[in-house]
Amino acid sequence: MIKDSFYKIFWSFFKVGAFTFGGGWAMISIIEKEVVHKHHWVERDEFLDLLAIAQAMPGILAVNIAVVVGDRLRGVKGSLCAALGSIIPSFLMILAIAIFLTPETIKNNETLNAMFKGIRPAVVALILAPLVTSAKVAKLNRITIFIPIVTALLIYSGLPYISNPIVFIILGIVGGYLYYVISSHQNNKTRKEDNE
Repeated sequence: MIKDSFYKIFWSFFKVGAFTFGGGWAMISIIEKEVVHKHHWVERDEFLDLLAIAQAMPGILAVNIAVVVGDRLRGVKGSLCAALGSIIPSFLMILAIAIFLTPETIKNNETLNAMFKGIRPAVVALILAPLVTSAKVAKLNRITIFIPIVTALLIYSGLPYISNPIVFIILGIVGGYLYYVISSHQNNKTRKEDNE
């Protein structure tokens, strides 16, 4: 793990926050490029583990991933630098919009509306990119691909209790733990048989 300066951590997440539209999922692929490929702060598998932790935390995904990566790099101070870097650009943009633009101005401005329409397809691509790469790293196959599909459909269904994402987080934790216990037990049993 490289001990980089607080300024470098702050500036990396500031750039991500300043030039990303579409929320947390749209930022993931850009954060991955910055953290994994450009600075080599963490390995790709570790980044996906940190992403899973960030998703399980309450709050905004982009800020959560900044916090866990910052913590991984430089502890609490690194978390603060990364979090501030990802928050400040959005804060400044919203402040500028609140000061200079009204909802009527935005609605009636054809240039702004055209810009937002142009951004939408790019945001969809930015959201799909980390989903595809996460699926590859998670080694989803024809048997396990049904888990995220069924989960997404059940959440989308709006059925009471079943559509609550918290239910699936808890089921994922329990399922992952059971899988770990069963596979560890089977591996130990296989080792004992090989030794005998």
